[in-house]
Amino acid sequence: MILKVIVDEKTIPIEVPDYMLVEAEEFFNKMDIDMDAGWQMSREWVDNPDNIQRCQIAADKILTSIHRENEKIATLMAAYILKKLPNISSVDVDTEGDITQTSFTEG
Repeated sequence: MILKVIVDEKTIPIEVPDYMLVEAEEFFNKMDIDMDAGWQMSREWVDNPDNIQRCQIAADKILTSIHRENEKIATLMAAYILKKLPNISSVDVDTEGDITQTSFTEG
């Protein structure tokens, strides 16, 4: 599977092996447990993020991973998004500091 990550009008394809969606389940569960306690999303505290918000958080982590050239974390976060939102083909990551403006496209 490929998740297209759009950053400042540049598309970065992240290839996620199918097996990762299953093998990283424990990691994904830990992420969800962390987010169950609430998350700071830009200026707003969200007590219990929904699936879209959780994926916006993961997309923000992809952005950080791209800047840090950490391909492993970027791939894990892409896998998380594909697991939570299986019909998504791309994510347009907000780079202006408002995580809630990150959007997803089905495809």
